[in-house]
Amino acid sequence: MTAQVPVIDAELTGRRVEELLDRLIERGDAATAATAEELVRVLMDFYGAGLARVLHLVERRTDAGGPRAALLGDALVASLLVLHDLHPEDVTARIGRALASVRGQDAVEVAQFVPESGALRLREGTSGGCGCGGAADRSAVEGALSCFAPEVTSVAWEAGGAPELPLLQISRRPPTTAPAS
Repeated sequence: MTAQVPVIDAELTGRRVEELLDRLIERGDAATAATAEELVRVLMDFYGAGLARVLHLVERRTDAGGPRAALLGDALVASLLVLHDLHPEDVTARIGRALASVRGQDAVEVAQFVPESGALRLREGTSGGCGCGGAADRSAVEGALSCFAPEVTSVAWEAGGAPELPLLQISRRPPTTAPAS
């Protein structure tokens, strides 16, 4: 998928933002103007951090995955790509990427995703089915999903995986039986 890159004049855009902020200030509502200025600052910080991350990932990534893999695997950059409908992966792939980004993700698998409602059901199991793996950090999984796949509007958790096996006691001698009377 090749996205069309819009051509935007940065100078004109900056002037337009200033013009809109000036209009809010002129209207005399100081609280609204302050909120609008804070909103612009927060958005600028968000996009600035995203751009800084892009540069960092492109500069440091020289392995086989290359810069594209680094960019798509980063939560902040991925969220910016998704926000602007530029992410090249579909939602199912991004759900998988979100789960892979969280430690202990091997203890979680997708049970069902309903694209129409955004409902995702995750099955929590155990690592390797041995009963000794760590459980997934649910809040970390949900946080990663919000970055990589914001189409997910709700997450339901269900128990799953391999059933726990009973602990077998091994001893040196067979159990004693009561003497027959």
